[in-house]
Amino acid sequence: MTISPSTKVAAAAPLSHSDYLALKRFPALDGLRAIAALMVVVFHNQGPDWLQGWIGVQIFFVISGFLITTLMLREEDRSGRISFKKFYARRIFRILPVYFFLLGVTLLLQILQGTLTKSPPGTELPLYLFFFNEFGNGGAYGQSWSLGIEQKFYLLWPLLAFSAILVQRRAKFRGRIGLTLVLMAVMLVMVPLSMGGDPRGWTAHYFSILVGCLVAILMHNPRTYALFKPLTRPWVACTAAAGFLVIHGTVQFWAAFTERHHLSGEVPGFIAVPPPYVVLVGFVLLPALLANAFPQRLLSTRPFVFLGERSYSIYLVQLIAHGAVAGIYLLFGASLAKTPVPWLPVTLMSILMAHLCYRWVEKPMITIGKRFTARQL
Repeated sequence: MTISPSTKVAAAAPLSHSDYLALKRFPALDGLRAIAALMVVVFHNQGPDWLQGWIGVQIFFVISGFLITTLMLREEDRSGRISFKKFYARRIFRILPVYFFLLGVTLLLQILQGTLTKSPPGTELPLYLFFFNEFGNGGAYGQSWSLGIEQKFYLLWPLLAFSAILVQRRAKFRGRIGLTLVLMAVMLVMVPLSMGGDPRGWTAHYFSILVGCLVAILMHNPRTYALFKPLTRPWVACTAAAGFLVIHGTVQFWAAFTERHHLSGEVPGFIAVPPPYVVLVGFVLLPALLANAFPQRLLSTRPFVFLGERSYSIYLVQLIAHGAVAGIYLLFGASLAKTPVPWLPVTLMSILMAHLCYRWVEKPMITIGKRFTARQL
C-alpha cells in the first residue's frame, strides 16, 4: 500500500483543537492508569526503588482531575449546564460499590484473624465509612487513603467550578483559571501545616488533582489549547515521552537530594518533589499521550486498556492479594519474603482479583448507574 504525501503530512501534523474536542475517549490514559496502579503494587512488594509508589498515586490524581473536569466542560458545552445529580450518581456507582465490597472483605478477614478490634480498618471504621481514611493509621486497607482525597475532590470541585463561579459565560474561563490557581497556591501553603497527618503533607495531593483540572480547562479553550498543540505533533510527543521517562528515573535521586540538604526546609523531599513532577505529568505527558504517535498507540493497546479499566480494583485489592499469595506460600512451606521477586506473584494475583471485581462488581454497578442516569433525561 502506497502512502500519499498528503497522508504523511496529516500523520505528522499536530492535533487540532476541533480534533481534540472530537475525541470521545482517551485510551492512552487507561494505559497510563494501568502503569500507575502496577507501580504502586510492585513498589509495595519489594520492587525496584526507582519506581517510588507515591509517583503512581500522583499520576492517578492528575488523571482524575483532568478527566473529571474535561467531562464536565464538554457536558456544559452540549447542554449549557451540568447535571450535578447525574455527576454524583455516576461517581457513586463507579467508586463506592467495589470500595465497600473490598472494605467488607478486609473486615471479614480481620474477624477471622482476630484483629478487628486491634488494628485498622476495624479500629477506625468511621474514617473508612465516611472517606476520611487519609487521617487513619494505615493497616490492612491503608492504601485506600487516596480515596479519601479523591472523594472530597469529587464532592467539592464541581460545586466550586461549575456553580459557585461567575455567571457570565465569557467570565467562566478566567474565573475557573483564577479559582484553580488560588486553590493550588493554598494547597501548597498548607503543606507545612499538614505534616502531622498520615499521609504527611496531604494537601499536596490536592495540588496534584488541581494540576489535572487546570490542564483540562486550558486545553478546552481554543486559545490556550495552542500552548499544548506542539506537544501533539508525533515526533514531539515521542521526544516528550522519552524525556519524561528519564526524569521519572531520577525522581528518587532528587527527592533524596532535597531532603539530605534541607532544600525544602521542614518538608521531606518526597513531599517537596511531587509538585514539579506532577506539573510535568499534566502539562507535558498528558498532551503528548493524545497525539497519534507511538506512546499513544502503545498505551492504547488491548493489554494496557484491559489493565487500565481494572486499575482501580488493582490498587484497592493489593493488600488482600499479598495476603492470599503469602498464604499460598505458607501452604507449601515457603516464605513470600524470601522470594527473589515477591512483587511478581502479588502483582499477578492483584490483576486476577481485580478482574473478578471488575467483572462481578464494578461493571454491573456501572451499568446500573448508566441506566439510572438515563432515566433522569
